[in-house]
Amino acid sequence: MLGESFQDILKILVRSPSVVGAEHSFFRVLQRELEERGANVTWYEGLLVAQGNQPDSIMFSAHIDRHGLVCTGPDEFQYAAFVSGGRSDLLGNSVSEELMKMIVDRFGDESVYAYEPWSGAYRGRGRIRNTYVCPYRNNLIFELDGMSHLVAGTPVAFHDDLRITEDSLTGQLDNVLTAAMLVYLFELGFQGTAFFTAQEEAGRSWRYLLEWFRRFGGSTNQLVVVDTSPFPDTAAARVQTLVLRHRDANAAFNPAMTQQLADTCDELGISYQFKDDYIQAENQKLSAQGLPPKSLGSTEMGRITASSGGLVDGTTLQIPTTGYHTMNESASVFACEAFLRVLCRLSGIGSPV
Repeated sequence: MLGESFQDILKILVRSPSVVGAEHSFFRVLQRELEERGANVTWYEGLLVAQGNQPDSIMFSAHIDRHGLVCTGPDEFQYAAFVSGGRSDLLGNSVSEELMKMIVDRFGDESVYAYEPWSGAYRGRGRIRNTYVCPYRNNLIFELDGMSHLVAGTPVAFHDDLRITEDSLTGQLDNVLTAAMLVYLFELGFQGTAFFTAQEEAGRSWRYLLEWFRRFGGSTNQLVVVDTSPFPDTAAARVQTLVLRHRDANAAFNPAMTQQLADTCDELGISYQFKDDYIQAENQKLSAQGLPPKSLGSTEMGRITASSGGLVDGTTLQIPTTGYHTMNESASVFACEAFLRVLCRLSGIGSPV
């Protein structure tokens, strides 16, 4: 079972809102938790950088934004990721966008609350009355009860009820789960660098990372991006313990680093699957049925690899989950423990579990 100290970190972070485009208050909480564990923390636009005494030894990155809503006018609320990303249409070029129309009915009667984006101050709570895709704005539109007092620009977070059992963690896990694990690494003695990025769900986080590497990085920079990875059901999620990738829809990942992750999993006796291989196999089945293929997905690692001109590359390590982008996203405790073991092995620190 995951230790109480990690659970405490996760509970604190889950309780702190971090809607896409309104992550400032979450960064303040994150900074406190990291500094209490000995990290040297520097805050940039869209990016929090936490470093130990050997910052170049290994670099991890986790995004900290979570899906939510933003008030866009009197008693009008839209899906924050698309407002923040400056996109008014669903282009279908990422897993998130592919699923948007599929999950439109999953938010019925969810409890929500508003907050000040900088301070995190509470601005009231309400409930979702209706959700639909507007044919004119091509965005998810939400009708809320109890939120008519809000002004445009106010973020509205989903009320998250984290549930922890001996078998699983359930809540709005993407991506507070792996962010909490990076904080926990510092408690275990991590001495490398951990990046915490904003607006990944809006496709912007790689820009903040790349700006940092252009200013402070070396001639080449290798990164391991950590995240959750969605599967359609529990059976599919638990075929493997962890998820790796050779590539996403944007770029191929560093093959040597990807192989290092696979070798580390093999050494620790941890099963894994390559998500791009899984999707390609699924697409063969869809093609045989005359159905359109699924996207390989658009990740932070792929975006920065494609856009950095060789300055930054790396690979990704993910925890398989179900209930993607809902309040009931679930990950197995076994997978979370394995994930921590891999991070510790890569970082050269003792295993916590």
